[in-house]
Amino acid sequence: MELKELVGLKAAEYIKDGMTVGLGTGSTAYYFVKEIGRRVNEEGLKITGVTTSIQTKELAESLGIPLKSVDEVSCIDITVDGADEISEDFQGIKGGGGALLFEKIVADNSKKVIWIVDESKMVKHLGAFPLPVEVVCYGSIQLFNKFNEKGYNPEFRKTATGDYYLTDEKNNIIDLHLGEILDPKALAEELIHLTGVVEHGLFLDCVDIVLVGTKDGVKVIEAKR
Repeated sequence: MELKELVGLKAAEYIKDGMTVGLGTGSTAYYFVKEIGRRVNEEGLKITGVTTSIQTKELAESLGIPLKSVDEVSCIDITVDGADEISEDFQGIKGGGGALLFEKIVADNSKKVIWIVDESKMVKHLGAFPLPVEVVCYGSIQLFNKFNEKGYNPEFRKTATGDYYLTDEKNNIIDLHLGEILDPKALAEELIHLTGVVEHGLFLDCVDIVLVGTKDGVKVIEAKR
């Protein structure tokens, strides 16, 4: 069993009857959603799912998981999602799959957030993974130029056919190749105040538990906020 599947199955153990559950997006969260679907169908698990992308919504619907939108629930008990990088102080970069806006909305409305990763995602400092910034299409070239002037090494995310990548909300993503982010809170504050920026992929002070897949099994880490 690969590490992604291992942590996905472990995360599903946290889900109990009656919960409203945030269903993450990406290759690791996929295994969590699949296991929740199995439990709904085979064990009669009764939950309400809130999805973080159209991709996850389609997967959950195919598995028969009951769904509501984030605006139809009072709160979310637990959200389980992947992460692209997690630093020693439990800050994260997410959005490699393009779902950072919905992922952050769901996380911000959750009582508990669990990230599921393999050990390669655990780093000393954030930044080796490109930081996604979701921007509206209008004026995106101007923002790109500003990022370039700041030395942030921006790159528009493209599809396999070379077209500009569009998020579920039909926005562009500019990936910043920073190398190392020593002050993620200052960078987050700077980015979110730029006109045209919808959201960034810095997920700060929001995770409660990190499940790390290792060759020796799943390591459970309680995040210190």
